[in-house]
Amino acid sequence: MTSTILFVLGALCVLALVLLKDKFVSFMAQKPDDYADGPMFNMREVFDGPIECEGVIYGPTGRVTSRFAADFHATWDGNVGTVKEEFRYDSGSVQHREWTFILGNDGSIKAKAPDVIGEGTGMQMGSAVRLNYDIQLTEDAGGHVLSTTDWMYLAPNGNIVNRSQFRKFGVKVAELVATMRPKNAQSMQAGE
Repeated sequence: MTSTILFVLGALCVLALVLLKDKFVSFMAQKPDDYADGPMFNMREVFDGPIECEGVIYGPTGRVTSRFAADFHATWDGNVGTVKEEFRYDSGSVQHREWTFILGNDGSIKAKAPDVIGEGTGMQMGSAVRLNYDIQLTEDAGGHVLSTTDWMYLAPNGNIVNRSQFRKFGVKVAELVATMRPKNAQSMQAGE
């Protein structure tokens, strides 16, 4: 009986440590305030006009499951922005998405897209932007609804580094890492 009690107490301690790690020292523990002192990430300036992007998606084992390149086009009407996206995956598939962002004067963000359930919320502060939303995968990707935490960090050269984690029942099932930058005139002339 004593060994069973010790086992249960040990399991509870391990669970408590895992939960504390996630709350205080992990990707999920970041807060917009952590980046308040950095250069200003102004979405209207950073996401404006043509943007090129590339990245990878990691599966639950930590291995790359997909690679992509993408072209975005962002426009703004006051505090309302539209970002049209075309992703080209290494599998040969192409995905089109469109975001609508509404920026609050306090740095808050509301975000909508056809595959987002309800409305995403976020905050831009200092050199970073955080978005939280539930995304529904396409049927060929299983149709699951995943809770997403999406962080974008402004690099010193004005490019954006994007890291997103996707969770199902609180367990990380995928992660995306990407870079974004204004599409330069040379790459636009090359037909990209």
